[in-house]
Parts: sequence; C-alpha cells; structure tokens
Amino acid sequence: MTDQRRFPMARLELPRWLDEVLPDEETLFALDEDRMALVVELSRQNLERGTGGPFAAAVFERENGRLLAPGVNLVEPAHCSVAHAEMVALMVAQQMVGSFDLSLGDLPEFDLFASTEPCAMCFGAVPWSGIRRLVCGARKADAEAVGFDEGAKPEDWVGSLETRGIEVRRDVLRGPAAQVLRAYRDAGRTVYNPSRAISV
Repeated sequence: MTDQRRFPMARLELPRWLDEVLPDEETLFALDEDRMALVVELSRQNLERGTGGPFAAAVFERENGRLLAPGVNLVEPAHCSVAHAEMVALMVAQQMVGSFDLSLGDLPEFDLFASTEPCAMCFGAVPWSGIRRLVCGARKADAEAVGFDEGAKPEDWVGSLETRGIEVRRDVLRGPAAQVLRAYRDAGRTVYNPSRAISV
C-alpha cells in the first residue's frame, strides 16, 4: 500500500545560492546599514538568478547583529502568493528558534530588515511574529511605481506598530533598494498581483 497524499505538501525552499552568497555564521553586522546592505544584495541576487521577485528580508539579533534567518521572495517559483520575503524570513527564523513567537522565553530581541516597506499582508504579520524592530529600505511608493500592489495599510502604519512596542526605521539604503525594483521592471520580469483596484 502506497502512502499517497490527496493534497501536496505546503513547503517553501530557499534557493541554494544563498549558501554561496551569505557569510559564515560568525559574521556580525554591527550597523543597520551593514544589515540592510546584505538584504539589498539578496534582493539583487534573487532578481539576477531568476529565483523570485525583487524583494528580500532577514532577521537579525538586535544586540550583536548576528544573522538568524534570510528570506527572499518566492512567489513565482513556489506558486504561492504569500511567499513574500518578510514572511519567508519570519518562517525560517521561527523554525530556527523552535517557536512561533520570536519574543518568547530567553530569546534575544530580534529585528526584521526588509528591502522594501511591508505590504498589507506582511505588515499584518509583523506584530504576531515577536520581532521588536522593523527596518525598511525602499518605500511603498517605490514598489508601486514599478507596478506592484502593496495593498491597504493604516495611514499611520508606523504609529500602529510603535503602539504595539515595535520600533520602525525607514529609508535605510532606500536608493539602492529602489534601484533593484526598477531593474526588475526594466528586465521585463513579471509584476505579479498588479493593482486590481476597481473604479466605480
């Protein structure tokens, strides 16, 4: 009797090239700019290697800058609309620590770095993830300028997160991060989930 499943396994796999690009586990990223530079480079590699959209994210230990988990956009290769870079990085981080909440127990404080400000979905995931700080590169307007639909967030989304004890820093290496978005568009790559706003 064969063990056949009616439905496929819901599984995401990070691209193998991450092992080539990421530094060894002992590398520490002292400054926000150093951490964001790595994230922007991951977004660029994801574009150039054709393994997903022009977005990347990573979870770092706040105190020492140790990389806990990388994430890149896997929407197209995984056939999964929720496989955004932030979601992937958070999933990997939570698997690494063995908890669905990165703020539980004796865990250090963790920061999420994203090459672009979170879309509506990723914004919603941030408070439940347990991270204590969100650092962003490109802005929502930069993603929308190349055709991506970022969804509806509260107008004061930064204040909304800060009310919940999550610090937000924006525009860290915004120029290089936005350039990756433009390079994706200029390369003629798929702008998935474009705006579906309905005019009345």
